[in-house]
Amino acid sequence: MTSTRICPVEAVEDALRRFFADRRTEAAEIGAACADAVTELETYVLRGGKRVRPTFAWLGWIGAGGDAQDPTADAVVRVCAALELLHASLLVHDDVIDAAPTRRGARAAHVIFADRHRELCWTGDAELYGTGAAILIGDMAQGWADDLVHTSGLPVPALTRVSPVWSGLRTEVLHGQMLDLTAEVSGDEDIDTPLRVNQYKTASYTVARPLHIGGAIAGADAELIAAYRAFGDEIGVAFQLRDDILGVFGSSEETGKPSGGDLIQGKRTTLFAAALKYADEQDPDAAKFLRTKIGTPLTDDELTAMRAVITEVGAVEHVERDIERRTDRALAALRASSATDFAKHQLTVMAISATQRTS
Repeated sequence: MTSTRICPVEAVEDALRRFFADRRTEAAEIGAACADAVTELETYVLRGGKRVRPTFAWLGWIGAGGDAQDPTADAVVRVCAALELLHASLLVHDDVIDAAPTRRGARAAHVIFADRHRELCWTGDAELYGTGAAILIGDMAQGWADDLVHTSGLPVPALTRVSPVWSGLRTEVLHGQMLDLTAEVSGDEDIDTPLRVNQYKTASYTVARPLHIGGAIAGADAELIAAYRAFGDEIGVAFQLRDDILGVFGSSEETGKPSGGDLIQGKRTTLFAAALKYADEQDPDAAKFLRTKIGTPLTDDELTAMRAVITEVGAVEHVERDIERRTDRALAALRASSATDFAKHQLTVMAISATQRTS
């Protein structure tokens, strides 16, 4: 059992290792390929990441009166671990959707499986195999996340409170993913669209719902849940807005993703929507250049030129102001809440870190 009020990241990872050990045994009885897939998924989940979702869930519990010395703490840790399995599922599928070659500085799951197909000289199309295998382990991770929640050992009343929140989290992030995918292929330029995507694809499942889950486990009242959701929605969107900036200007060494990847992949982010809006008003030729080049293979010179336009028309400044406003509103909601002082302090630190990060 953990002895700290700060999210026990090591305990979360230990819970995941123990869960995977059981799953590997089951898979090995079915076939070697299944055991290999489980091992690959475990490696993917434990490779790295900031564990922000488990941390928000844990602090949601602590902030609503949860006690790390309570016998239910281990069950809470397992629910926190389930968030990492769900996160892995979404990342694996997201990389397939985006045809992204890397994740966290390593090969994406579909690339690993495709490379294995080629190395072993199997028949058929290596890329199709890689895509299929990645979809399957992503599905596996999502199903197992549900299993981990429902076998966590939470008392029945707490599990009853958490179940609809967990269901809402899964539904919202999948709807956000669909909105994102459709906006990309339709060329939607409405600046409100990426904000709606950010709300459901990122804010809900990264901050708002994990806090809600922690609060629900502890039996938080409606006012504290509302404060958690207000804080989470604002910080979650601000988190994604920072990610949008890093997706255009961040270095691959820091982000673990290709530099300028959002532009190459055709991501219709708030940053890009703001750039189009301001370019249309200030420099139609620059706006035409952005529309022509988004979602195409870019030379270094073209990437530099797109970054220059996005900066010069004021889009970066627009997004930075929005990040600041949202952070201020989130912290005001948190300060006014009934969360414990310890949780307020830790959530404030996390809010600043999430919105000012460089990776």
